[in-house]
Amino acid sequence: MGEILRTAGRAALAAGNILRGLYDQPHLITHKGAIDLVTEADVAAEQTVLAMLKEAGEGIGFLAEESHSSYETLPQGPVWVIDPLDGTTNFAHGFPIFAVSIAYAVGTLSKVGVVYAPMQDELFCACLGGGAWLNGHPIQVSGASLLQDSLLATGFPYAIETEVDGVMTALSRLLTRCQGVRRTGAAAVDLAYLACGRTDGFWEINLKPWDTAAAMLLVSEAGGRLTAYNGQEYTPYLPEVVASNGRIHAEMVGQLADFSKAGKE
Repeated sequence: MGEILRTAGRAALAAGNILRGLYDQPHLITHKGAIDLVTEADVAAEQTVLAMLKEAGEGIGFLAEESHSSYETLPQGPVWVIDPLDGTTNFAHGFPIFAVSIAYAVGTLSKVGVVYAPMQDELFCACLGGGAWLNGHPIQVSGASLLQDSLLATGFPYAIETEVDGVMTALSRLLTRCQGVRRTGAAAVDLAYLACGRTDGFWEINLKPWDTAAAMLLVSEAGGRLTAYNGQEYTPYLPEVVASNGRIHAEMVGQLADFSKAGKE
């Protein structure tokens, strides 16, 4: 996996350099949905990532947000799972929290994960069984053992108008039981921050595989835990995720289980 990890890291850095260079420029913005944006930077970064990853060898499929986003069946073989710009809305508004996310997976199992936040120049990497790292230094989840002592993060779905009641009720349950809730607008960054101990837990619904495939490995290799709201083992193809340092996981699941859609699609 070493060469796969190095290839993913180089691709993430190259895409991040493109995003950083375009950050202060006027953006060409199109809409996939009412509040689901695409910019010229998404496309340019993805083209660079795809070109570099194809050099890793044949026989590896691609699942990428802007050009390979259709998946009717779960992948069976090796696949690159790519989000060239997680946090497009932030990028478009000049809010400097966004990332490049690249995972190498076999089926639903992530074996390599890279998340690069270019404005902070933070490169998060993980390899299955090899730990998680931030700019070459090992990272681990926090030691918070109680929800009331924890800082959490969450995100809101693009189809918020159809989900607002459940989302706000879940938010109310956790917001009133922890020290605070942050919303960065980039799930890969949220999970990377959990992996290095900046937050203690995270939850969100309706994420796509490219949002979590890389960062979930950061969390698990840093000692954390990920499940669906009902406690089912998490894969990036489930409709929800709750992630934590492991110590507060049961408390979070206890508050979120009523909202689970896992197994009900």
